[in-house]
Amino acid sequence: MTHFPYRLIEHALPGLGLIVLRVDETIEEELRRYLPLGTARLHVSRVPSGDDLTPESIAGMALRLTEAAALLPPSAEFDVVGYACTSGTALIGAERVQALVDAGTKTGAVTNPLTAALFAFEHVGLRRVGVVSPYVPSVAEPLRAVFMAQGIEVPDMLSFGEEVEARVARIDPHSIAEAARALAARNRIDGLFLSCTNLQTFGILPALEAELGIPVLSSNQVLAWHMIALAGVQLNGRPQGKLWRW
Repeated sequence: MTHFPYRLIEHALPGLGLIVLRVDETIEEELRRYLPLGTARLHVSRVPSGDDLTPESIAGMALRLTEAAALLPPSAEFDVVGYACTSGTALIGAERVQALVDAGTKTGAVTNPLTAALFAFEHVGLRRVGVVSPYVPSVAEPLRAVFMAQGIEVPDMLSFGEEVEARVARIDPHSIAEAARALAARNRIDGLFLSCTNLQTFGILPALEAELGIPVLSSNQVLAWHMIALAGVQLNGRPQGKLWRW
């Protein structure tokens, strides 16, 4: 057998890593829709998680987060790694999430939907936010507590009361939009946050914003924005560090 010579090339695009729950069926597709082809490299790892989203299952997931980060390709040179669980970050804590990810892979930055949401709220100027989520109260309330500890008022929340992740991924986006309308109608709020990376929200945000006249953000949207901004990704020839819409 003859060995044919070859050349090696260096990575030309920013590197993004994403740690996704085993049961999440939504975020990978949505994140790729937010990230146009040819703007960044995206590598995905999965972290073991329970079929039901409860404080106990989330605590167990934290024990495997470093292992999941270590399964990202070690030679990929990541600019940013995102942990794709909003409620998980609220219960585990953003600082601990960062430490667990850093222990498993080398990256320039670590983020998550909760941290990304807080950055987006500040950028857009939101102080009173209504939250729509699929969570049961034991999972929803820690999220509210984190927002309030950071100076964000959460006067009201609506939830579908769903524990089973397979059902969360199949909640009709029209039902999510109806919940957003109901929450906006009964409270004075500056904006809405649709919380959970497993909710299908990509296609409903622009129309909801136009209808309600307030910013409507989602876990997947803000995580995509924050990862893009931290990595210095350029979309349409413009750096995205200061823009959360594109």
